[in-house]
Amino acid sequence: MKSAEIREAFLRFFEEQGHTRVASSSLIPNNDPTLLFTNAGMNQFKDCFLGAEKRAYTRAVSSQKCVRAGGKHNDLENVGYTARHHTFFEMLGNFSFGDYFKRDAITFAWTFLTSAQWLNLPKEKLWVTVYATDDEAYDIWTKEIGVPAERMVRIGDNKGAPYASDNFWTMGDTGPCGPCTEIFYDHGADIWGGPPGSPEEDGDRYIEIWNNVFMQFNRTADGVLHPLPAPSVDTGMAWSASAPCCSTCTRTTRSTCSRTCWQLRPRPSVAATTARLR
Repeated sequence: MKSAEIREAFLRFFEEQGHTRVASSSLIPNNDPTLLFTNAGMNQFKDCFLGAEKRAYTRAVSSQKCVRAGGKHNDLENVGYTARHHTFFEMLGNFSFGDYFKRDAITFAWTFLTSAQWLNLPKEKLWVTVYATDDEAYDIWTKEIGVPAERMVRIGDNKGAPYASDNFWTMGDTGPCGPCTEIFYDHGADIWGGPPGSPEEDGDRYIEIWNNVFMQFNRTADGVLHPLPAPSVDTGMAWSASAPCCSTCTRTTRSTCSRTCWQLRPRPSVAATTARLR
């Protein structure tokens, strides 16, 4: 499956689930002084999550162009060291503004990734993480979707502060945030790395391909989490990371996505120069 086909399949799948297709917004965010660049698909919907803006739809889907070369979500220093980090990429996303929540978001993700009509990824290669205290998401995955407990991982506050976790997503130092559940693809034992939460998690064997963020709070400058007017959903599907899962490639790819696999790590100086040229 070619990368362009994955993008169109994602957009079409969510349109069939009642989502409105929305164009990618500018890489320079409009009317948001907290961001230098658009770093996620949810940026253009920030006011929808906060309840400050009402649109003609409560479900949206997009393929958003993003830059992560500074600020809270900065991948620049990892370019060239891993097979999955980029400074410029497209983020596929589905969004709910006070409409559906955890159960539907999880079901949509699993259906798109594993059903024969869509990506048809082997279920046994998928691992799932949840925020440590999110029993609701854990139970949906294990009791309703059927993911075995041995491929489920609870991730707590592993970054030195409350809610500082790989499974608690924030747009920046302030703004919408909430616990998340991530889906990882196992590329096989011939690639070094361990499952999420393990000491070897930075390897390239287990690659995150989907992140469902359950937007429940607004973090203010004083660090306080205020409940949002209506719980919402912000999904990010890593388009460049999912392409190798649908082909014979075993590494995430660069600009042509489905045409070229980089099998060697470039020297840091080359990686930095390449990133700046982009």
